[in-house]
Amino acid sequence: MVGLPWWQYVISMSGFIIFLLLLIDFMRKHPKFTNLFWIAGLCTFPVWIIGGGVVGWFRWSKTLSMLLPIVFLSICRIAHNEQKKGKMWGFIQKKNVIWFFYAILFLNIMEATIKDVTLGNYLNALCGFLLCVTIPFAPKFWGFTAEKPTDLVSYTTVSWNFLYTTWNACFVFAESPKGFASTCCILIAAELYPIIKKRPELYIISRVYTLAFLLLLKACLPNVIPTLMESSSWYNSQVLYYWGLANFIIIVPYVFWHTWQLHTGKCDVSFRRGKINKIKIDKVEELKV
Repeated sequence: MVGLPWWQYVISMSGFIIFLLLLIDFMRKHPKFTNLFWIAGLCTFPVWIIGGGVVGWFRWSKTLSMLLPIVFLSICRIAHNEQKKGKMWGFIQKKNVIWFFYAILFLNIMEATIKDVTLGNYLNALCGFLLCVTIPFAPKFWGFTAEKPTDLVSYTTVSWNFLYTTWNACFVFAESPKGFASTCCILIAAELYPIIKKRPELYIISRVYTLAFLLLLKACLPNVIPTLMESSSWYNSQVLYYWGLANFIIIVPYVFWHTWQLHTGKCDVSFRRGKINKIKIDKVEELKV
């Protein structure tokens, strides 16, 4: 299959990445608007059916398992940001609620891992399973910041973020090659934003916003991405195999390192990237129990 001109990929992908970086920043700074945006997005589900933007169990599961929790995430941010009072708001502000977001991350990785198995991409599926095993525990390494605009923070390591990025890219390369270029955009934006802000703990919230936006875009306007950056011509079965193999080889020593950090107690500092970030998480841990 003949692909698009190379310059079109450069322009469309660069423009999309810049847009996503601005989107993350805006949604972080305006939790109320963000909440309304995702509620409105969720209400567009009839368009998904009419336009054929969401087809099959995996697409429905992936789309709903992102948009429903992201609405709840926005409500939680508002609850903490404005210190809302009342029984419902008090429950939302409890520390153990953070386990919900840990579970959603776990679920989203497992959905793709199961799909990887059905595609025969077994080594990459093993990498996905081990990513689930090595998600930093909640609520110890998760929380909502005390300072406004109230961010969801998760102290994932640089290595875990990299492994998640390369695992997810490999999965999409197998599952939907035509959408691979757009997936690269959302993965790059999620990696870049915390670096730009010098806030590595913002990786998960950056990833949440970029993935949810891409899924909503594909659901409502399924022809936009193929027109701008269709990438089916990039697919190569040998590349897929060796990519999955590389991901598995890399994550095995990481699992041992992760386990050792937990066993020795060094995770308190290493997962938080040093004492400065430990101070930040201490503020997060002041949430209600």
